[in-house]
Amino acid sequence: MTPPLDLDGVFPAMVTPFASDDSIDFDRLRDEARRLERAGVDGLVPVGTTGESATLTHDEHVAVVEAVAETVSIPVIAGAGSNATREAIELAERSRAAGADALLLISPYYNRPEPAGMEAHFRAVADAVDLPQIVYNVPGRTGRFIEIDTAAALADHENVAGYKAASGDVGRASELIERTRDEDFTVLSGEDALTLPLLAAGARGTISVAANVEPERVVEMVHAGLDGKFDRAHERHHELGPLFRALFWETNPIPLKEALAIRGHVAGNLRAPLSRLGTDHRDALERILADLDDASTERNERPVAPEAER
Repeated sequence: MTPPLDLDGVFPAMVTPFASDDSIDFDRLRDEARRLERAGVDGLVPVGTTGESATLTHDEHVAVVEAVAETVSIPVIAGAGSNATREAIELAERSRAAGADALLLISPYYNRPEPAGMEAHFRAVADAVDLPQIVYNVPGRTGRFIEIDTAAALADHENVAGYKAASGDVGRASELIERTRDEDFTVLSGEDALTLPLLAAGARGTISVAANVEPERVVEMVHAGLDGKFDRAHERHHELGPLFRALFWETNPIPLKEALAIRGHVAGNLRAPLSRLGTDHRDALERILADLDDASTERNERPVAPEAER
């Protein structure tokens, strides 16, 4: 039986940095992993959708997982999965061997299985690979919902540890939380703009795009929500709202890579067929990032009240 993994908190969905020749920039990848760990995130998620896994070979995919796992001491949740069950099992096994602590399994895409086939697919991977696994519902990418009945049934498998909610439907996620309260099962937000509402409904954290850009603020928001300090969580949620929206003006991770390039963390290179962010959007994104920088400066310059007056 796989050991339990604490899935509370913030797990950035990492980008895969590319050099100008389209190769993976492993030095930048390791730098990003270290930067995010220093910022206090609870774990890292390489080679998911945000990591452009669709354009990586399996060997590249495994090499990224291995590089991140060797670099940090926090949990590494490797993106995995496929629309072919045998291929999903192979990639999951290779990710485990590369040092992953858990797996994020996208549902089969394009062939769009019915609920019985969907459940059988996830059970086959969970039976074959002894790691905690998070099923990933993102119908905008895959063309098919993971039905709540399916996800609730999967929660009884000892290796199925959670569910990433990225359908935009708070009601569905809330129902799953309600139905799995007695299971060792965690619902995580997969959409930054809905993280706070889902925390209020009982979710335990987020696999976050925005945490790559503003890890400290996202960590503060999520942990304030988990601690029941919703005034502070609301403040961070609304402060980050323009960034949450901007990161999805164009297909993820196009705006994210541009934001990280503006901040000087990675080059903005993407693999074809993705292209760089449009000029108008880039100018607006720069303004949003500048506003966040100004807010940080203002907060840091505020006098700290004596303990007795807080």
